[in-house]
Amino acid sequence: MARGEVGNSEQALSLAGGAYSDPMPRLLRGMAAQRRSLVLLGEALLLGGTVFLAVYLRFIAYPDPLQTYAALDTQLLRASVFTAMIMLGMTAMGMYQTHVRATRFGVIARQAVAFLLGTLGLLVLYYLVPKIEIGRGVLALALAIGFLVVLVFRLLFAHLVDVETLKQRVLVVGAGERAAMIEHRLRRRADRRAFKLVGYVHYGNSAAAVDSDKLVSIGMPLAQWAVSHRIDEIVFGPDDRRDALPMEDLLQCQQLGIRIVDIVTFFEREAGKIKLALVDPSWLVFSGGFNNSPLRILGKRAFDVLVSVVMLALTWPLLVLVAAAIRVESGPGNPILYRQERVGLLGKTFYLVKFRSMRTDAEKDGVARWSSTNDSRVTRVGRFIRRTRLDELPQLWNILCGNMSIVGPRPERPEFVREFDDSLRYYRLRHCVRPGLAGWAQLCYAYGASKQDAEEKLKYDLFYVKNHNLLFDLLILVQTLEVVIFGRTSSERR
Repeated sequence: MARGEVGNSEQALSLAGGAYSDPMPRLLRGMAAQRRSLVLLGEALLLGGTVFLAVYLRFIAYPDPLQTYAALDTQLLRASVFTAMIMLGMTAMGMYQTHVRATRFGVIARQAVAFLLGTLGLLVLYYLVPKIEIGRGVLALALAIGFLVVLVFRLLFAHLVDVETLKQRVLVVGAGERAAMIEHRLRRRADRRAFKLVGYVHYGNSAAAVDSDKLVSIGMPLAQWAVSHRIDEIVFGPDDRRDALPMEDLLQCQQLGIRIVDIVTFFEREAGKIKLALVDPSWLVFSGGFNNSPLRILGKRAFDVLVSVVMLALTWPLLVLVAAAIRVESGPGNPILYRQERVGLLGKTFYLVKFRSMRTDAEKDGVARWSSTNDSRVTRVGRFIRRTRLDELPQLWNILCGNMSIVGPRPERPEFVREFDDSLRYYRLRHCVRPGLAGWAQLCYAYGASKQDAEEKLKYDLFYVKNHNLLFDLLILVQTLEVVIFGRTSSERR
């Protein structure tokens, strides 16, 4: 689409009207794009229903099985608790993460562990609150039926989402270097599970940077072409935005129910990170997010304190065992804990506390060095506690003191921060929230040991800083359990 082909088109809406007569496929594609919400709703209904089915089967010999078991309001409460705990277990196993890729066997194994975690949580709740207990027979039936029903539902839904006709049909306006990033960065089939890329429309004076077979020619008003080709979303991403924008054409498309998004927002949504090469300050200012309201700050702090106290209550035996193991390996007189200066909220420094996992002479020359995956300075005990994340547990003290949060960007050393502030654009934005024990970047990217890794992790950190909320924090926290249990790398997650 050359710039001259876009512009006044008073007849576009009326011309498109004849082609805009197939709402059901568009509705189904819209539903497929919201797959996580549909999966959550569908599984909540199915799991709740399995409790009632289990009650019916357990008391089928009685004249009225459901009434024999309990009153309806009690059954609803018990079914809701069962559903919540099982879904929390599946959340912990990353089963609602849209970018997780796994084989069918992997899905079955992950779901089995999720149900096990959910069952353990239920047993604890039943001990604390006997009123919500559903009974051993009903629980066993509900778990067995629920496992099979959820598994079948997930396999069928995954097949439905992968049906090409039900994917969101996306047209990209622009074919230069910015638009080509979609082709380069979202090229894998798993990256495009929610959308089908119809093609790129050349716009402006920049040279095309995508393959010629992916370019499409309009030859008619954009709205008419978009409707006739069943476009659901238009991604606007020309290289030079100083050219006159085709606002009238885009507005007409929007009036017809076609979503219009810029390429930065598209990347943010589909990749779970902010593409720094595409971002300008105005997008950061006007795109929303960055919620640091007093209510959000208070809620996050309450969440941090509550989770820290619970984790300390559950893990204090491990703290004692790790301390003893470090003392046995290193001998008396050597420190068990390690304090290191890090940069926190608004650039203020604090001393991070963790179990010592390296030799005491790791930086005897006083020069800050990156820590690598197979660092020779790491002790035998240190290698184990790093792999299991037990070395991080003393940071719960930092969280209780208010220096850190449960979830947030990992705190860096001042020496590295000064370097990154000078060389990485928007690096300071990650300091507008407290650093965290767990984080979105840690879930999505491998262990960082270079400036290039820091730049890549910054994309995920900024995504978190921009979109953080209590639910997001909870999802990150429980999915961190999956990394600890499975030892799964970022390349397997995304």
